[in-house]
Amino acid sequence: MLRPRSGSQQWVEKEEFKITPSIPVFEFTDGYGNLCQRLIAPPGMFSIDTSAEVVTSDFIDQGFDAPFVEIQNLPDNVLSYLLPSRYCESDFFNEMSMEITQGQYLGYNQVAAITNWLRNNVSYVPGSNNQPLSAIQVNTRKFGVCTDLAHLGIAMCRSLSIPARIVVGYLHELKPMDMHAWFEAYIGNRWYTFDATQEGNRGGYVVLGFGRDAADVAIFNQFGTPVYPIEQRVRVELIESSF
Repeated sequence: MLRPRSGSQQWVEKEEFKITPSIPVFEFTDGYGNLCQRLIAPPGMFSIDTSAEVVTSDFIDQGFDAPFVEIQNLPDNVLSYLLPSRYCESDFFNEMSMEITQGQYLGYNQVAAITNWLRNNVSYVPGSNNQPLSAIQVNTRKFGVCTDLAHLGIAMCRSLSIPARIVVGYLHELKPMDMHAWFEAYIGNRWYTFDATQEGNRGGYVVLGFGRDAADVAIFNQFGTPVYPIEQRVRVELIESSF
């Protein structure tokens, strides 16, 4: 899952996808709208190099007081993001979420309160684990990587009947540079971005994929004898506009 797709939050102006050695690749769109590539890797050295120029916002949209959307008014394709999933056991977090969001206007303000709570109570520690943790595990440990904080935020949103999904991609000036994960919540009839690992409403996000949790948005899945990458490099640069 290495090809960004143009959408409401970004526009892909240029893209390159190179496989060495050259082999057949088949592309399909998964159930979440992500572009996925399918291939049989040959024995020996094998590499995938991708690059893209993407127009995205300098700041993420904020929507304080954007209202909660009642379940009967949600689009059909949003309903699955209300349900518990492998890493987001939302059915265990209602009481906790109600306490954290007490007194908040229903909708965006609730999710903002959850994000602030995560930022102040769960430490973001890049590289602290190699396997995704479930929301329950993260809440117990109180530290984790970006994916872990997203899982806990998603679980709390869903416990309040707010649809939430994980997002993976790139973030300009992320430190240390790597793939990144955050979450979105459906409020006021649209998706809003939330990232407890970052302060303010900085932009520079490039989306690669959406899903219910980390199980849906792995950058690559392999089947057969396990093979471990020798090297993975991620680089994100700002291209100054000529306008």
